[in-house]
Amino acid sequence: MSRIGKKPIAVSKDVQIKLENGKISVKGPKGTLERVLPNGVVVAVKDGNVNVTRQGNDGPSRAKHGLTRALINNMVTGVTKGFERKLEINGVGFRAEVKGPLLTMALGFSHPVNFSLPKGVTATVDKNVVSLAAVDRELLGATAAKVRELRPPEPYKGKGVKYVEEVIKRKVGKTGAS
Repeated sequence: MSRIGKKPIAVSKDVQIKLENGKISVKGPKGTLERVLPNGVVVAVKDGNVNVTRQGNDGPSRAKHGLTRALINNMVTGVTKGFERKLEINGVGFRAEVKGPLLTMALGFSHPVNFSLPKGVTATVDKNVVSLAAVDRELLGATAAKVRELRPPEPYKGKGVKYVEEVIKRKVGKTGAS
């Protein structure tokens, strides 16, 4: 039995969960999320808890058991608290600003980089830290990865866009003639 899969998910009173036609819909104060449930996994809502069980004991069903429970837990957490990801911009003249759904950044190129934020993701900028917030954890992680991909941090001076908690392994530059 999956250790994660067998844990029940506690659901607060302000969250509504609907199960219909192999889909789960979670509605809360911050928004609504939907997801198609995989085959071989059964979801039941009882007494303010969500329980995930698997139908068989074959490999694919066992693999989907813990995954489905984690995805549903992320949905419940997203509609109640939301998720946030912070990116740090390092470099001389590197900066960012938000104009509606557009994140405009100066990343050392000859032109400003305009990144269109997907629907459901909001951004705020505080000095050199860009905070991305969303209800959907999967969408937030993909968006943060795309922003980081615009100018990944380089190992010599550390210039570029990195996650705040990310540690960059620094390399030694050229040494003078000896």
